[in-house]
Amino acid sequence: MAEVTELLRGVAAGEPGAADQLYSLLYPELSRLARRHLHAVGPVTLDPPALIHELWLRTRGMVVPAYRAQFFALASRVMRSVVVDQLRRRHADKRGGGVAEVTLNTSALLEFAATPEGEPVTSPSSQAAQGMDPIRLDEALNALAAIDERAHRVVEMRFYGGMTKDEIADLLGVSVPTVKRDWRRARAFLFEQLRG
Repeated sequence: MAEVTELLRGVAAGEPGAADQLYSLLYPELSRLARRHLHAVGPVTLDPPALIHELWLRTRGMVVPAYRAQFFALASRVMRSVVVDQLRRRHADKRGGGVAEVTLNTSALLEFAATPEGEPVTSPSSQAAQGMDPIRLDEALNALAAIDERAHRVVEMRFYGGMTKDEIADLLGVSVPTVKRDWRRARAFLFEQLRG
């Protein structure tokens, strides 16, 4: 853990080789995170190594957070962006080509939005998330970010990053009950955005 923090600080300070060492050290965890994102959207031409490579390319030159949890939140955000960008390109290329569209599975959305507090959906690969249109979900998440950035971050960290409520509360500097409220509010908002 201390080694990761040292490497993150080294990357932020521009130390030669620090970024390569960081990605090598975190590769297994980044690979798991990449698989979560890719499993959520079904077949795409990306695989975990390609998604990690895209993460590497997109974060070069960025200000990298100094703490592990913040880094993984950033990595999750960037991976989601890469996957959604690829899906948009694929849909644009195939539009009108007789290819079946990805559609929203309303029952899955209802399950996602109505999941009891004791059984939250914490993974894009969960039964509740299957069938959701990732592009519409991304648009709904962007709409959420425009009105409630913290709730948006809670969804990203919990749903895509697989973080616990305690980890999210610590990272955001808020209480666990606040994270729970943000999670409930975000799910209700996303339900309204996606069912229409």
